[in-house]
Amino acid sequence: MAELSLHERVGAHRVVAPRGALPQVADILDATPERRSEGEMLIDVETLNVDSASFRQLAAAGDVAAQIRDIVARRGKLHNPVTGSGGMLLGRVQSTGCELGERFGVAPGDRVATLVSLTLTPLHLVAIESVRHDVHQVDVRGTAVLFPTGALARMPADIPERVALALFDVAGAAPQVARLARAGGAVCILGAGGKSGLLCGVAAREVVGPAGRVVGIEAIEAAADAARSVGAFDAVVVADASDPLATADAVATVGPAEFDLVVSCVNADGAEPAAILLARERGCVYFFSMATRFARAALGAEGLSRDVDLMIGNGYCTGHAEATLALYRRHSVLRAEIDRRYA
Repeated sequence: MAELSLHERVGAHRVVAPRGALPQVADILDATPERRSEGEMLIDVETLNVDSASFRQLAAAGDVAAQIRDIVARRGKLHNPVTGSGGMLLGRVQSTGCELGERFGVAPGDRVATLVSLTLTPLHLVAIESVRHDVHQVDVRGTAVLFPTGALARMPADIPERVALALFDVAGAAPQVARLARAGGAVCILGAGGKSGLLCGVAAREVVGPAGRVVGIEAIEAAADAARSVGAFDAVVVADASDPLATADAVATVGPAEFDLVVSCVNADGAEPAAILLARERGCVYFFSMATRFARAALGAEGLSRDVDLMIGNGYCTGHAEATLALYRRHSVLRAEIDRRYA
């Protein structure tokens, strides 16, 4: 077997336009399943898990199914042109490729979830079967291509598939928070009631311990109650994260509005200033949300004269899928809340 070229390994041979781009930033990919090369895995797709920011935008704009159908037909991938984000998918392996099957221990017929974004995954849709607005999942029939540099996870036997898919969608969040938090530290989670916010809150509590402080922020009382239910937060306040001063004032009612680590999981525009305002000098702000805008974060910190580390959420870190599943398994109250939404 000939060694794969760099172009084949990263999927550049699937790029239609512009020439020289990598798949994620490309405008158009060739998603033709019959064109599968030696290194590619072909997956029969069953469900698309659309990322929160993208689904929110699509739902506000109109018919979600029609828009997804149009985006995929034009671009050869689910890459929202407004939010720049995509999601991930659940399906069954049709062909493993020369490396991926062995690397991840999967074979044809296995059910898997991809751990790379739909913004770089060649996707061919045959039909859209249903749209589940409550969980941001779309049931489809089609095929997807995974490149040798991609990542995936076999669906666990002990967790309902739709729950596992939801967890895999944000698998990078909690492990990164576990790396960034410190014992005895103070952590604030914006968007604490969403699935990534819940996972980050529980992960933060494990690290900071009883001597530390974990505070959540949510826009509505129902979401705040959901965050409170997992038992990880010292307090959860209701505030609009797009209003930084009101948010800081709300947090100040439950303690110092200054944190070692601030995590933004807000799926709407405009939360960057509030996150930065809540970070202490030389603290860290971790932007996990796909609604984050680099210029607004960078210039906002500069304008506030805040010497803080700004980190963009990387959806991948070593062992992130299993770490997130393990977190879910360890905490019964977290498990109950996630199951209530997705099972």
